[in-house]
Amino acid sequence: MLAALKSWAKSITDDAIALFLAARDPRTPWYAKATAACVAAYALSPIDLIPDFIPVLGYIDDLLIVPVGIWIAVRLMPAELMDEFRAAAEKVEARPKSRAGALLVVAVWLVAAGLLTWWFWPRSAN
Repeated sequence: MLAALKSWAKSITDDAIALFLAARDPRTPWYAKATAACVAAYALSPIDLIPDFIPVLGYIDDLLIVPVGIWIAVRLMPAELMDEFRAAAEKVEARPKSRAGALLVVAVWLVAAGLLTWWFWPRSAN
């Protein structure tokens, strides 16, 4: 069972890198490219939307959000292109980092902080 879990985790990582490559390829349809870019940016981001140190919730993005996003993006990709991107992903030496994904996560945090501040800011009694 542990070997199967390791194999699944490796395939998820390889698919994230393949989607990173697909988002940059001109042969990829626009809808698949947009989905692949968003999913790869988040999956390869060095920052998580929900930090891992938060009990239970911290692992939801790693165990649920990222695999579901990758699954959707792979389904939108033409099969022959995805096979080509997977083969290219296996040859990649180092896992790419996504600064765009990190910026997206920080932007979500800032918007959430702004909304919470606005919501809980005391209103004047006038």
